[in-house]
Amino acid sequence: MQFRAWRAELRIIQRIAVPASLALSVLSLSACSGVKTSAPTVDNYEMGGMGPPSEGSGSLFTLGKGASGTTGVNTNIQVNAFLWRASLDTLSFMPLASADPFGGVIITDWYSPPSEPDTRFKATAYILSKVLTADAIQVSVFEQVKQNGQWMDTPADPSLASGLEDRILARAADLQAAAKNTK
Repeated sequence: MQFRAWRAELRIIQRIAVPASLALSVLSLSACSGVKTSAPTVDNYEMGGMGPPSEGSGSLFTLGKGASGTTGVNTNIQVNAFLWRASLDTLSFMPLASADPFGGVIITDWYSPPSEPDTRFKATAYILSKVLTADAIQVSVFEQVKQNGQWMDTPADPSLASGLEDRILARAADLQAAAKNTK
């Protein structure tokens, strides 16, 4: 008998909670429709054909349609373009798992050096600023070692992360200098 009463209460809660949460979600999303999402490019440095956003790039509910009805997809990256490109270049020896140019996060997949098949590394690069400075990039390196046929986490040498950061910064400075020389 208790089970039936509990089940009836659960059905009542589901009838109220599901529509209420759906309504709250719709209200939350509609509140975002007036937010402008364009970002300036860094020294007008365009990457991969990414141009400036169109005027009135629309809201979530217009699916990228601007005020004039044309598709206006905002493809500008939201982080320093030189650091973004330099990070991709520097980490290109590792397989890429994920790259978010709007959030400035690059995640690699596991990579085993040919000389050490029982050790593998994974890196995550965070671009923290739109300005090219030494503290605008942070790299985390994770290491695993194969023991008894299973991968076990082990602390990575901190010099690996700082070395990757230094290489990224040097490459970003080279890219910035090359962009200034072409103007």
